[in-house]
Amino acid sequence: MSQTTILSSWYFQVPNFILAAVMYTLFGRALLGLIVAPDSKNYIWRFFCRITDPFIAVIQPVTPKAAAPVVVWLFGVVWLFWLRVGLLAIYLLFHPPVPG
Repeated sequence: MSQTTILSSWYFQVPNFILAAVMYTLFGRALLGLIVAPDSKNYIWRFFCRITDPFIAVIQPVTPKAAAPVVVWLFGVVWLFWLRVGLLAIYLLFHPPVPG
């Protein structure tokens, strides 16, 4: 009986971890954006913006121009969620679970 360790599936775990970190940071930015001004000098707000701005630049062209920034951020969370689901589906396609 063989057991799969985390290190043996690093090529799934590392991208999944990175996508999850960006997804939850984007969600945090959406929540924080409800109470912080967009031009705030708060270091936490600037950190959230710096981490998520590259991803927002990727999804901005796919969302309607009339959408508020918080809507774009929440759409980003949804896109990242489905990207993680797709990554899991591809991983399970090539590495089916071992019964037992």
